[in-house]
Amino acid sequence: MIYDISPPISPDFQVWPGDTPPSREILMDMKKGDNVTVSTLRTTVHLGSHVDAPSHYGIDAPSVEQWPVERFLGPCQVVRVSPPHGTRMPPDILTVPVRAERVLFATQTFSHPTPFRDDFAAFTVDLIETLVGQGVTLVGTDAPSVDLFPSQDLEAHHACLEHNVAILEGVVLDDVPEGVYELIALPLNLVGFEASPVRALLREMTGPDDRRQ
Repeated sequence: MIYDISPPISPDFQVWPGDTPPSREILMDMKKGDNVTVSTLRTTVHLGSHVDAPSHYGIDAPSVEQWPVERFLGPCQVVRVSPPHGTRMPPDILTVPVRAERVLFATQTFSHPTPFRDDFAAFTVDLIETLVGQGVTLVGTDAPSVDLFPSQDLEAHHACLEHNVAILEGVVLDDVPEGVYELIALPLNLVGFEASPVRALLREMTGPDDRRQ
């Protein structure tokens, strides 16, 4: 079983307010007599399911192509939580043991393709540090950010920077049961960029390595 946890992208996709929405310019079109179809995509790199690089929130920090790709490939735990909208999640939101070095939070406070809502839940620094203490190297969320919408100091982002934790935002976990899966969410090799869209997948683990709850 494979779960596609990336939202579908179209010109009406709701990006972060003020960011660049996706648009397609068709340069050549077989329907108009051209021998091939060729198009240009223009959009934010923080599109849908995406990886934030440290350079997004840290001066002179590594850009997205400098992340080791294995950080985004391997065992990953999905945790379903129910925080109030517009709040930061404390460590006691975790009611199950951490069982993988990558953890995705289904906060259920944001969903696609509905209009962008700015009252999604985010992470506390204490929660990030608790996860780090349990060996976590990647955190993810179904919300568009690990910090609250109005946040300017980006405390959760900076906690991830301090502890070298990768960030995966904007995944779709509505239909994914809790448990441990294999995550496949490789960023593009975008030299110098601060983020990259990913086609994020979760694959059920089978055999002796199956650690589903």
